[in-house]
Amino acid sequence: MTTLASSTLAIPQNADVPRHVAVIMDGNGRWATRRFLPRAAGHARGVQAVRRVVEACGKYGVEYLTLFAFSSENWRRPEDEVSLLMRLFVQTLEKEVDKLEEQGVRLRVVGDLSAFESRLQTLIHAAEKRTEHNSTLNLTIAANYGGRWDILQAMKRLLRARPDLASDPQAIDEAAFGEHLSMAWAPEPDLFIRTGGEQRVSNFLIWQLAYTELYFTDEYWPDFDVKEIDAAFEWYRSRERRFGRTSAQLAQSR
Repeated sequence: MTTLASSTLAIPQNADVPRHVAVIMDGNGRWATRRFLPRAAGHARGVQAVRRVVEACGKYGVEYLTLFAFSSENWRRPEDEVSLLMRLFVQTLEKEVDKLEEQGVRLRVVGDLSAFESRLQTLIHAAEKRTEHNSTLNLTIAANYGGRWDILQAMKRLLRARPDLASDPQAIDEAAFGEHLSMAWAPEPDLFIRTGGEQRVSNFLIWQLAYTELYFTDEYWPDFDVKEIDAAFEWYRSRERRFGRTSAQLAQSR
């Protein structure tokens, strides 16, 4: 596996359209509560927002889109809501794979999938297999995922692959470690978006977000549409991405 260079070691290419967009889809429950609807209605409407964002990112030339669907901490939610989310995940996989195939979208799911029921795991693997030849957009769903879990599992995998490093930790570097992260095949996100008004990364891609531009919006995820994507991309284009350099150095490099 070839790992793309870390932004702390090399300067990534920059463009007006972010190559990799990572999103925390927050606010489904609050969207529903404000409309005196059950939280389930918010989660169902959130699926529609996923469709809009996937289609728009494909058209705009985004290469990688990563969506945080279910965190390792979300198991703490009420049991009935967790059950609903699992059913919705199954239903979405059953209904949406045809559309992803038509749009040339490759689907991957990252996280500790062992906690999911066997039917859901089977559907995930089948969807990944069916779309693995697609290249228009790389869509990743983070499910039962946590950034700290990702770092720990990467270290465990590294030591299993290279047991000699346990007695020679000085030989461990970012390149060797990065090969074992759950998204080692993807570049680090250029733009992070969180909907719903909260301003934190909530244990999402905490290794990979080191130099990512962080964009927060008060819009709840079910209301996130092409207009909101355009606003986020316009904000991104206004950012000066220095990666440790000065503004004068950046100007000279253009």
